[in-house]
Amino acid sequence: MKKICLLMLAACLSVSAHAQHAGDNVAVLGWFHVMPKDSSTPLTTNVAPTPINTPLRLPSSFTSAGTSLSTNNANTVGLVFSHYLTDHIAVTTVAGVPPVFKIYGHGTIKPPGPAGALGQQDIGDPQSNPIVKSVRQWSPALLFQYYFNTPTARFRPFVGVGVSYNWFSDIQLSQNFVHSTQENLGAILAAGAGKPGTTQVSAKASSSWAPVFNAGLAYNITDHWGLVASVTYIPLKTTSSVIIKAADGTELGVSKAELKADPIISFLAVSYKF
Repeated sequence: MKKICLLMLAACLSVSAHAQHAGDNVAVLGWFHVMPKDSSTPLTTNVAPTPINTPLRLPSSFTSAGTSLSTNNANTVGLVFSHYLTDHIAVTTVAGVPPVFKIYGHGTIKPPGPAGALGQQDIGDPQSNPIVKSVRQWSPALLFQYYFNTPTARFRPFVGVGVSYNWFSDIQLSQNFVHSTQENLGAILAAGAGKPGTTQVSAKASSSWAPVFNAGLAYNITDHWGLVASVTYIPLKTTSSVIIKAADGTELGVSKAELKADPIISFLAVSYKF
């Protein structure tokens, strides 16, 4: 009986040692797996107004049915820091190494009227894809999380909600896509504008705020160390644009589509409380 009492006391002391209380800080380092559930609108091309466009009957804007953009999964390292405001509520910041994505094109951009008869551009051509060979996504986030169970529990499920600011950098276009654009859509727009020479092709993506929804489980191994697993959803969308300029720098046209990435992000990590 004495041994049983001692064992029960040791178990109680062990559980209380794993508590997370108001004022505690937890740093978490781990692996993010980003799975976009993407969809996009067809590409719309806005054409700069030029007097020579009239014979080619180039409208100021046209949408190419059947075109779209998509992206791939990515992995990266994530860093999370939480401060417990109460025994159950924590404010959490999320950062990490920006994941790198590729962007793929689908369908054919074809101007209407006589201009379309002069040429069209198959952005789904395997030789041109991915049309963006790499782009970095930045999505720092701030969340408020609620932890269930008592502070002394080893297992603490949690849910969270917050906001992230998302932007993109280091956009690198495929050279095959650049050459294809210069020889097809770029050549048509340059002819319509009366601008000789090889066109310039670049790309950009818009930045945006987005809500963040989060759920997971924290497991406390010792007083300081633990494991964390979570799933996060961000209803993220961006407007991706390909800009075509004449050899002299005059903007001739912009083809853009709204890409809804809507990533589901899984996270496995090690935590340290201090």
